[in-house]
Amino acid sequence: MSDVSAASNLLFLREEELRQGIELLYFAYRDFTAEPDAILAELSLGRAHHRVIHFVGRNPQTTVSNLLSILRITKQSLSRVLSQLVEQQLIVQKPGARDRRQRLLTLTEQGVVLERQLSEKQRAIVARAYREAGGQAVEGFRKVMLGIISTETDRRRFDRPAQLRNH
Repeated sequence: MSDVSAASNLLFLREEELRQGIELLYFAYRDFTAEPDAILAELSLGRAHHRVIHFVGRNPQTTVSNLLSILRITKQSLSRVLSQLVEQQLIVQKPGARDRRQRLLTLTEQGVVLERQLSEKQRAIVARAYREAGGQAVEGFRKVMLGIISTETDRRRFDRPAQLRNH
């Protein structure tokens, strides 16, 4: 019965519970990014570079326009970051096959190795937390994170194929 009471109390969160949730996000993000930050610092790169590497790795042949939409940054900011990544031979830019004005972005072999190195510890952290929390908590976390995302377009990026929803 206490599980039911605890669950229904969550519907009426107090100020302190909300503040603690915010604080948990800060601490989790700090620990989640610590090792990748150290690796990036050795290459004179930062979190903006990490985000670009991550999303280009997850979306090979993505366009600059799509990346701008995902990251919600200015062309100028992305241009600065992309220039460094291209210069360090971590990303290659090619014109689109149909529209030569389009720039398609792909990780180089070196970029793939770096992306794997950056995400390896993060995947382990998430896997451990998911295992310890259990299936219901994982689904609850997913719902909370989707609820924090501000646009329907971004939430739709995480629609699952039927075979994943059933497991």
